[in-house]
Amino acid sequence: MNDLWSGERRARREAAQPLAVRVRPRSFAEFVGQAHIVGPSEDGRPTMLRRMIDAGRITSILLHGPPGTGKTTLAQLIATEAGMTSVRENAASVGVKRVREIVEGATRRLEDTGQRTVLILDEIHRFSKSQQDVLLEDVEQGVVILVGVTTENPLFAVNSALVSRSTLFRLEPLTHEDVVRALQRATSDERAFPGMDIAVDDDAYAHWATMADGDARRALNALELAVLSAPKDAPVRIAMVDAEQSIQQKAVLYDRDGDQHYDHASALIKSVRGSDPDAAIYWLGLMLEAGEDPRFIARRLAILASEDIGNADPRAIMVAASAWELCERLGMPECRITLGQCAIYLALAPKSNRSYVAINRAMKDVREGNTSRIPLYLRDTTKAQSEGYAYAHDSERMSSIGPVSDQRLIEEGRVYYEPTETGFEAELKRRLEEVKRLRSGG
Repeated sequence: MNDLWSGERRARREAAQPLAVRVRPRSFAEFVGQAHIVGPSEDGRPTMLRRMIDAGRITSILLHGPPGTGKTTLAQLIATEAGMTSVRENAASVGVKRVREIVEGATRRLEDTGQRTVLILDEIHRFSKSQQDVLLEDVEQGVVILVGVTTENPLFAVNSALVSRSTLFRLEPLTHEDVVRALQRATSDERAFPGMDIAVDDDAYAHWATMADGDARRALNALELAVLSAPKDAPVRIAMVDAEQSIQQKAVLYDRDGDQHYDHASALIKSVRGSDPDAAIYWLGLMLEAGEDPRFIARRLAILASEDIGNADPRAIMVAASAWELCERLGMPECRITLGQCAIYLALAPKSNRSYVAINRAMKDVREGNTSRIPLYLRDTTKAQSEGYAYAHDSERMSSIGPVSDQRLIEEGRVYYEPTETGFEAELKRRLEEVKRLRSGG
């Protein structure tokens, strides 16, 4: 029996949807941003995705990138533009039974009508192995076209079996201009605020775009809040003050358990390595403001102190060790000061990675079987076996750092540490050259 009230109920559900859903683009022409994916490319030719759609050869796809950049919308547009039926599920909640139902429906649809099915799977990084096993064969046979959506890097967060069967597209944060354009399009969309006459000042659009930091959904939520909370005049006018009140704090794009965690750590370390204290302090401040564990930051700075500074400034490792210890004792917010001091010191310290290179060379030799037997006189055994050992303090070869052994303590030709002329390491180089000269009889 037909439900006479189904249309009314559907209208109520649609009215309750947030603005970002109500004004979701219905075609690529309405889609904002991601020109590198939806094209055309810089030379005017269609992008890979457009070529796939035009040729009717859609393969399984993984869309990944930050929140609010259009991943789910793009997934639905792919199915629409390709003329295929779409089914949308969330990997965190869909069960094996539902996956089998989708596959069976897709199979019947393909056999009866030739129509192919696109399964849009949000949060695909949460897809379990049992769910994947049910789906993999049909994905491989082309019965179901999988379009996975995730904020994580699929190379690390998605099972390799799915990755190997998919084309990867990364979505980037929207530009300031993209967000403004999305807001303006939403304001003029008949689906946004039916029956309302709305005017928005340009500086309000600009403020939302700045504060959203590439996240169109966040900007659209702020627009909706400003409109719905405004006096019911005709027209509703949104000024700068309304925009400021509707979005209180700039979004910090950060996920302590995902890509952002490691991407920001990389930015911090590369800024310190590149001797840029301002960049180092910025990335450090962003990580701390986003709630990153200061002990994680201290650990990374301690590694850098040895790897990238080393003996060019031996004090760097002591500064990093002290900062780590104080982070454990002080906690936030006080340890932000300690970490800031440490990051600035390390950024402006002379740099050398020669200690890092030396230990890697030595361990590589060992792994590859280029090992040396320990001479009897170097072993910690009996006196008889040690009689051949020349006690260094009895040597007549004296350098500025003390006696130089009369014996070669490792095979000739094994050179691992090659100091630079940077910082204190220049002094170590001078000492090493003196020792080598005395050992060779010079």
